[in-house]
Amino acid sequence: MNLTSKPLAAIIFVVLFGGIAFTTAMGWWETESTKEAATYTEGEFAGQANPADIRGSYTFGDVEKNFGIAPDVLAQAFKIETDDPAAFAVKNLEEIYAESEYEIGTASVRLFVAFYNGLPFDLTTDIYLTEEAAGLLKQRTLTPEQLTYLEAHTVSRSASAATPAPEADSAPAVESTPAAESTSSEEVAEKLIKGKTTFQEILDWGVSQEVIEQVMGVPMPNPLTTVKDFCAEQGLDFETIKPALQAEVDKIQ
Repeated sequence: MNLTSKPLAAIIFVVLFGGIAFTTAMGWWETESTKEAATYTEGEFAGQANPADIRGSYTFGDVEKNFGIAPDVLAQAFKIETDDPAAFAVKNLEEIYAESEYEIGTASVRLFVAFYNGLPFDLTTDIYLTEEAAGLLKQRTLTPEQLTYLEAHTVSRSASAATPAPEADSAPAVESTPAAESTSSEEVAEKLIKGKTTFQEILDWGVSQEVIEQVMGVPMPNPLTTVKDFCAEQGLDFETIKPALQAEVDKIQ
């Protein structure tokens, strides 16, 4: 049987929109992606949401849905002033704290959530929290290991400030001194991947382009591009890529 264009168009319309109507009625049709964290697969916490799966695209509201921590608490922990903390995206922390001496971002939220809820978390990498976040966590029940880690990874208010105070610019400590130069040299010697680290620096540290691309899973861009910016452009999780690249750097040291 040959169908003319009009009957054929009518059939397509019925099949397409009828299918949408049916799946909507059944609750199968979703116009927005749901952000549901992966769960622990073994141990006493099996089946519970794993904070290590929190993504930069999560909002504080998504964190609350997965882990039961109120957006107001998260906003207080990371010094976020907004009328709607539930809508605040975790990835925006990296931009807010871009000028901070220590990186505070998605990994910081993962750490805070894990400690706040008493959940296991990998502490083999350096992740930093604000004094406000540390203060809230100290009101919870922490293990000795968690307390020790927290003490070593709490950033002072001045070091974590999103916008340095005018007084800080004129303070004597900011002036170029041998001690400051020594600290800078030590940081270079340690070869730590940070938000402003470029691919060229990693290459200079001895990691080959082939290895970098294996870690990233995509071709390496212009070497002068920062790893953090490239991850943002490609939709990659910088907090996941960073320790993987750091591990390759550490192998050479």
